[in-house]
Amino acid sequence: MEPRVAELERRIRATLEPFGFEVHPFQVGWYNALLPPAFQLPLPGPTLAFVVLSTPAMFDQALKPFLQSAHLQPLKDPVDQCVAYHFTNLQESLPEQKVDIITDYDMHPNRRPKILAQTAAHVAGAAYYYQRQDVESDPWGDKKIAGVCIHPQYGGWFAIRGVVLLPGVEVPDLPRLSPLDCVPTREGRIALLENFNFHWRDWTYRDAVDPVERYSEEQKAYFSAPPAQRLHLLELLKDTPPGPLKSLGALLRETLDSSWGGGRAAPRRVFATVPQGT
Repeated sequence: MEPRVAELERRIRATLEPFGFEVHPFQVGWYNALLPPAFQLPLPGPTLAFVVLSTPAMFDQALKPFLQSAHLQPLKDPVDQCVAYHFTNLQESLPEQKVDIITDYDMHPNRRPKILAQTAAHVAGAAYYYQRQDVESDPWGDKKIAGVCIHPQYGGWFAIRGVVLLPGVEVPDLPRLSPLDCVPTREGRIALLENFNFHWRDWTYRDAVDPVERYSEEQKAYFSAPPAQRLHLLELLKDTPPGPLKSLGALLRETLDSSWGGGRAAPRRVFATVPQGT
């Protein structure tokens, strides 16, 4: 990798990784090669891009400090606001370089996703995107089965937050890293996809591999809350006087109907499934 490109990658990592994010480079052409034209990115194939993931550490290292700032806006998802704040900081840290950001929730006017985040994570080698086509003679008949990415270290205890594009920076010799196939058996893949599609509330699909770290109890409480209650919970946490912070789990018990949802959480997002190779 040429020195300028290596320096760009170093600066991107230095800006995001201390806050619980992971950064993985890829060529735009790798992504485009797996998708029909409507989903492709309008950049030359060798253009450098990075997929950005959040690890379990992001909750404490990025979200909580963000809540203590004056940046939180009502009626918007707090986690999305936090991620957008860090993406903006990244752009400002590279004033000499054009930096385009596509978040995992960005949509075209026709509601088509601007980025298929799981495909990007797969081609960058960050996480393996398991789909129905990865199961030989699958047992689901005419049921619709959504795919899911599994991280080799965190299993399903992570999220794909977006893609960083560097127009004008081309890396034709960037080494391509294949994602680690950490659920290699047919039985394991069936269990993973069934847990994700039919039992996502119980968290079990996230433990498809033995993770090095899971979401904390506070994170589970936050993501178990109905979306309309999450901002209220975080406001309570933000307004807690200095000293040991009351956990979100305690706040959840105090402010929500305990019968709601059985303490279970939905996946953050389900992405469009597009046939692709591995």
